[in-house]
Amino acid sequence: MNPSLADFSEDQIEAGRLMFSGPCDFLRGVVALDGLPDDDRVEVAFAGRSNVGKSSLLNALARRKALARTSNTPGRTQEINFFELANLYLVDMPGYGYARVERAKVEAWTELIKDYLRGRANLRRLFLLIDARHGVKPSDIDIMELMDEAAVSFQVVLTKCDKPKGGEIKRVIETTVATLAKHPAAHPVIHATSAVKGTGIDQLRAEISALAAP
Repeated sequence: MNPSLADFSEDQIEAGRLMFSGPCDFLRGVVALDGLPDDDRVEVAFAGRSNVGKSSLLNALARRKALARTSNTPGRTQEINFFELANLYLVDMPGYGYARVERAKVEAWTELIKDYLRGRANLRRLFLLIDARHGVKPSDIDIMELMDEAAVSFQVVLTKCDKPKGGEIKRVIETTVATLAKHPAAHPVIHATSAVKGTGIDQLRAEISALAAP
């Protein structure tokens, strides 16, 4: 096991499996901070560039076909969507970066993301999704810097890890880890996943289960 990749015991994997075997229900979509649910439980959020595969990853985690809507059109997720799972909230955030919508709407989404991240005390961790085909982009660095400023712990999840060929995935992992070393809010261990192949999904469930533990 590469020391930069997440690794869990069988008991931890089983705890994650049990958590995600229960109901996972949509609670609400939020377009302004006054619509946020009470901060009475742990939250873990998922953020990433538009079309990074966030909806597909959430569906794979929850074993659902349509928990989160998937689309080939960047910018489909336009709200902060909250899902109830056991004793925590899963939070699906709008994609950032390129989106085929009006610039004013993109700017409004971006400000909503920033305000949420700065002000949500019960946010235990943000999972920052990075497309393994492309690696870290400048807009990802912007979010990392925001996390540093807000002192919000974030952890990188590489998506679409079935796509790179040969040793390319190893290179992407190495360069990503090197980038994270420059950010004090970054968790040093990353997750390498594929929603299509199921790679790394058990480990990510285990991570979330551990974060939700009292």
